[in-house]
Amino acid sequence: MSKQRILFVDDNIRLKEIGFEDVSDIFNTITNERIYLEEWLPFVEFTQEPSYTRLFVENYLNSDRLDITFTISYQNHFAGIIGLKDTDHDNKKTEIGFWLSDSFQHKGIITLSCKSLIDYIFDVMNLNRIQLKAANGNLKSQRVAERLGFLQEGIERDGELHNRGFVDLVVFSLLNSDR
Repeated sequence: MSKQRILFVDDNIRLKEIGFEDVSDIFNTITNERIYLEEWLPFVEFTQEPSYTRLFVENYLNSDRLDITFTISYQNHFAGIIGLKDTDHDNKKTEIGFWLSDSFQHKGIITLSCKSLIDYIFDVMNLNRIQLKAANGNLKSQRVAERLGFLQEGIERDGELHNRGFVDLVVFSLLNSDR
């Protein structure tokens, strides 16, 4: 088993690659904040048992780990998840996704965590392009992308299936040369 990656964002925020020790925190946060989280996260409705979260972590740990998933801790408390998806090393690109517990909102945690992850993507992984997608109505996530200097490229129509049907996704990108 490879060593877990840890990114120290600042004195309060730490990103740690997920492991089995995180299953309870992830599951309990989703359970306790189900109504808040399921507005923009389609997987929440399927997360009914700890075994679902355990399987998510197990699948990650058994993967080739082209995509990386981190827990976000704020002052040593679990706050959310941030990670990469659809990483394509041949074309030097990836996508950032994240979610944050309601009780940790409005502290700059996601913006700072994304900044740290962006540096890791460009400087350590040597990728060139990062995408960030946010549901058309998810203004909080869209503002994160804008604060980080991502450019809006367009709309991915019916880009994600939620329990209320398909939602359009606003597509943002940041290139290494944009920094």
